Amino acid sequence: MTLSIDACVAQHQGDRTEQQDRVAILPHPRRPGIVLVVVADGMGGHTGGALAAEQVIHSARNNLEHFAPSEESPRLLLQNSMLEAHTMIKASRFINEKDPHSTGVLMLLQPGKAAWGHCGDSRFYHFRDHRLVHRSVDHSYVEHLLATGHITPEQALTHPNRNVLLTSLGGRDDPQFDFAEAADLVAGDAFLLCSDGLWAYFSDAELADLIAENSARRACELLIAAARQRADGDGDNLSLAIVKLVEAPVAKAKPPAPTGAMSRPYG
Repeated sequence: MTLSIDACVAQHQGDRTEQQDRVAILPHPRRPGIVLVVVADGMGGHTGGALAAEQVIHSARNNLEHFAPSEESPRLLLQNSMLEAHTMIKASRFINEKDPHSTGVLMLLQPGKAAWGHCGDSRFYHFRDHRLVHRSVDHSYVEHLLATGHITPEQALTHPNRNVLLTSLGGRDDPQFDFAEAADLVAGDAFLLCSDGLWAYFSDAELADLIAENSARRACELLIAAARQRADGDGDNLSLAIVKLVEAPVAKAKPPAPTGAMSRPYG
C-alpha cells in the first residue's frame, strides 16, 4: 500500500498582544519523503519569546539540511536541533537583555516510520484512526504532581501552577528531552503537534475523533474555533500541525491506443 501525506499547520494569536508561537513543516531539501515538523512556544517578554521560538525553527531547519539517514539517527537529529536552539537562545539573552526561552516539540517523518522529541509542555500526539497510541508527557510541575499521585487528572486541569515548566530551551539549566519512535505506520495514523494554547481545551478522545473524521485542514479549523470559544476571551497563543497518513489513490491505467493509430510530434 502506498501512503501519502495530508498535512496542515495553523496558528491563532488568541487574546494576547503578540504571537510568540512558531510552527513549521519542513521537507528535506534533497531527500523526498523526509519531513521535519516543529512547534515552539516562546516565552520571555515583548519580542523575546518570539525570537526564542524562531530560533527553534531555524535550528531545526539547519540540522535537517545536513541530515543523512545512513549516517545519523533520527534521535540525534532531534537532540542536536534542540541543543543548538538552547545554546543560541541563551546567547541571545546577553545581546537583547531579555530572558527568552521556548518549548519545543519535533517529529521526523520518514517512509514507514516516525521519531519525535520534546522539551517543555508543547505536546505530541500519535493517533491511529480514533485511538490514542502515544502522548508526550509534559515537563511541568503539574505533570510531576500528577505522576507522583499528589493530584488527580481533574485537579490538574485547574491547578494554579499548571503553566509552570520544569525545563525549557534557553533556560538557565540544561534542558530535559524525551524521545520516542514508531515504525510500521499505516493509513489512518495521524500526528498532532501543538502548544498548550490548544491542548488545554481538549480531551485526548476528542482530539482523536475530530482528527480522524476530518481532513488535516478542516481539523485545524475546527480545533482553533473550539479552542477560541472555550477560552472565553482569555486564550493564549495557539499553534498546531496535523499530519495524517492516507492511502494514495491508485493511478488509472491509460487505455490502449486504437489498432493502427500513429503518433506524431507536437507542433
